[in-house]
Amino acid sequence: MVKIAFDPIYAHPLPEGHRFPMLKYELIPEQLLHEGSIIAEQFFSPLPCKEEIVLLTHDYHYYRKLIDQQLGAAEQRRIGFPQSPALTERELIITQGTIDCCNYAMKYGVALNIAGGTHHAFADRGEGFCLLNDLAVAANYLLHKQLAKKILIIDLDVHQGNGTAKLFENEPRVFTFSMHGAHNYPFHKERSDLDIGLKDGTDGSTYLALLQSHLPEIINKHEPDFAFYLSGVDVLATDKFGKLKLTINECAIRDRYVFETLKEKLIPVTVAMGGGYSPDIKDIVEAHCNTFRIAQELYGN
Repeated sequence: MVKIAFDPIYAHPLPEGHRFPMLKYELIPEQLLHEGSIIAEQFFSPLPCKEEIVLLTHDYHYYRKLIDQQLGAAEQRRIGFPQSPALTERELIITQGTIDCCNYAMKYGVALNIAGGTHHAFADRGEGFCLLNDLAVAANYLLHKQLAKKILIIDLDVHQGNGTAKLFENEPRVFTFSMHGAHNYPFHKERSDLDIGLKDGTDGSTYLALLQSHLPEIINKHEPDFAFYLSGVDVLATDKFGKLKLTINECAIRDRYVFETLKEKLIPVTVAMGGGYSPDIKDIVEAHCNTFRIAQELYGN
C-alpha cells in the first residue's frame, strides 16, 4: 500500500500573507480522496521529530534557537517566515514524516510526504522557506541506523538544493543530484555531486532528455540502495519564479520516468513535494496530484 504522510498542521501555522502557497497541502489530499485515487487508510499523521535525530544533521545551537524562538531578525528574513512555535512544530512534523516515509518505502517501494523537500536548510541556518532539511535528516537517520548503505537524492525542484549539497559535500555514501535553473535562486550555488544548471526557457523535451541521459548513469555508478525524490512542480511554464517551460503533462512524464527507473532497479524511494508557485492553484495541485497518481499506479497493486 502506498503510504502518504499528512497532518492538518501543515496548512495552518502561517500568517495570512503566507497562506496561498500552503493551500496545496490541504487541497492535494482532498483532490486525491475526492477522485478516488487514494483511500483514507493510506494517510498517516507523523509526530514531531525527536531532538537526537535532528541533531544527526543540524547544529545544536541553531536547533535550540528554533525551539526557544530565539532567531534574530536577519535569520528570519533569510528564512522568509516570521518565527512561531507552530512553524517550528510544523517543520519537526514534516521531518518525521519523511523519516516515516523511508520505513514505509522499504516495505512498499515508495512513500510520499505531502510536504517536505526543505532543501535550502543548512546545518546551522535556514533559508528560502526552509528551517530543517528533512531529506538530509532522513538520509542521516538511515545511515545512522544502518538501514541504507548508499543513498541517492534526486532533486528536480527548479531551485538548487544548496543546503543538501553542502550537508553532504564530504559524505561519499550520499550522492546529490540537482537539476535546476542556472540563473534562479539560490544565486550562490553549492556543489552537488552532479549539478545540471538549466538555461531560462528550457523546454520539456530538452529537460526530459537530460534527465534520461544522466539518471541511469548515476544509478549505475553510485549503486544506491535507497533514494529520495524531490518532485517540485516549479518547473512548470506557468510558475511565477521557475523560468522553465514544462507542461503539466511533461512534469508527469518526468515523475513516471523517475519512478520507473528506480522501481526497475528495486530501489525504494521517499518523495517530498518541494515547490510550486503557479498563480492558479489548480495548476499546482494537478501537477502534484499526478505524482501521487503515478506512484499509486506503479506501486499500488
